[in-house]
Amino acid sequence: MFGMLAPCPSRTPDDLKPRWMGHFCGLCLELRDDAGQFARLTTNYDALALSVLVEAQQGDAADSRNAGPCALRGMRRQRIATGGGPRLAATASLLLASAKIRDHVEDGDGFAAKPGARGIAGLTADRLRAKATAIGDSIGLDTAPLFAVIEGQRGIEADCGHGTPLTAVTAPTEAATAELFAHAALIGGRPENTEAFRTAGAAFGRLAHLLDAADDFEEDAERGAWNPLAATGSGIEDARSLAKGALADMKRALDSAVIVDATMMGLLLDRYARHAFTKTFGSSCSTHQQTAERRGYRERRDYRRDHRRERRSRYDDDYRYHRPEPRNFFAGLCAFTVLCCTCQMCCREEYEGPWSRRRREGCCRDCDCCDCCPCDGDCCGCGCD
Repeated sequence: MFGMLAPCPSRTPDDLKPRWMGHFCGLCLELRDDAGQFARLTTNYDALALSVLVEAQQGDAADSRNAGPCALRGMRRQRIATGGGPRLAATASLLLASAKIRDHVEDGDGFAAKPGARGIAGLTADRLRAKATAIGDSIGLDTAPLFAVIEGQRGIEADCGHGTPLTAVTAPTEAATAELFAHAALIGGRPENTEAFRTAGAAFGRLAHLLDAADDFEEDAERGAWNPLAATGSGIEDARSLAKGALADMKRALDSAVIVDATMMGLLLDRYARHAFTKTFGSSCSTHQQTAERRGYRERRDYRRDHRRERRSRYDDDYRYHRPEPRNFFAGLCAFTVLCCTCQMCCREEYEGPWSRRRREGCCRDCDCCDCCPCDGDCCGCGCD
């Protein structure tokens, strides 16, 4: 589960949490039914925007059903989204996962760098691509041009250098997301929204690409990895300016579309998107951009992060001399189930790996839910965009 539109409890009204979960579970179950259990690991938060866009155009007429109890939601039932929206979201999730794995295979890094893993990773990428194509065909979406655009990213990155506009690097991402958003208009039965959604999709793709580049900037520099900001000679401020413009372009385009129920659309593509911007670049509010409160929060966050790293280092030293026996496959599977069902892998600061028994960190350990402009852009007269 990844993406910039990660759920933020403090930014989600209580009455919208079940609706958000309905789209999330709808995507997860669509991946399971059409691509197998393994495909559920590709669930992408950003892809939920496509399901939400379809629902926004249909309102109460949008397809849904009651899903049975699931361990990942505490054995509770849930009303979930069904139909073309979740299928389009599933196509996007599989497409992105396939492209990401293929990048690791081509670069020989990440998990693909491990002995014997490269071939398996290549087969996995091909399988996910085939599943994305099959689901896309079922909703009238031709995925071949999308894969061609994504595969062209490598050539653009190879050719870029200092002075290359950042927009040239983000162009493939913009083109792919633009077509996915435009298809949401067709699935939602509102072809008149196609151009507005295409414009919003291009802005969304640019925003996602820039946020990812800015988030990884320092880490990529330490590892010597390619980063668009370093490769083009652009700075964080350049990326911030483009991302801020993308936020405004997306909002303008969506406001011009014919929408029946904009509630969830506003939550994901306005509030969550602005929250993602704030976490990476600082507040988009001109009067609250660098307050002492925000600097103090960052200092406390950095202190906690450094403390965790120091404690992790001590644990690794102890592990080296007092290594616990790794669990076998079935024992690890049981441990994994317990960790998932109790949300420890997400919410705990640290937990023991189900198979390796090494110390791991919860994926939400650095959630900066309160690291925002105090008004979150919802007040008047503060200069918020």
